[in-house]
Parts: sequence; structure tokens; C-alpha cells
Amino acid sequence: MAETKVIVNAPMKSEGVSIVLTILFGGLGLLYSTIKGGIIMTIVEIINLFLCCIIIGFFLWPVIHIIAVIWGLKAVRASNLEMMEKYSS
Repeated sequence: MAETKVIVNAPMKSEGVSIVLTILFGGLGLLYSTIKGGIIMTIVEIINLFLCCIIIGFFLWPVIHIIAVIWGLKAVRASNLEMMEKYSS
């Protein structure tokens, strides 16, 4: 019996798009990479907005933003790896 070769053209997420969206939109941009992470970081950014009233939020903002970018990059890599393992023979 002849083997049937199946080719799957699954869309991969772009690391570059993830980084740009997260840099521009913070937690909302993280939604491209991971829904759960985007929701969590958006809530953290809203809390940080209130912390800006007591000055500490201004210092935490860049740290939170960098964490979101790293989280997005790791989420895209994990998603792409999962996709490759799922569809590779």
C-alpha cells in the first residue's frame, strides 16, 4: 500500500510582529502572542497607571514594558515550537 504524504501549511506567529506590537501597545499588543498573558499584563499596566499618582509607577513602567516584550517573545517561540511538533511526523 502506498504511503500518503500530507503537507500542512500552518500559520506561524512572527517574533518581529510580537515585539513591535508589544512595544507599541504594551499588554494589548501581547494579545497577539498569548491571550492570557495579554490580559494579565493589561491589568498590571492599569494598576501601574494608578501607581503613577505616587510616582513609583513612572519607574515601574519601563520594567513592566520590558517584561511584556520578553513574555511575548517567549510565547511566540513556544507557540511555534508546539505547532511544529504537532504537525511534524
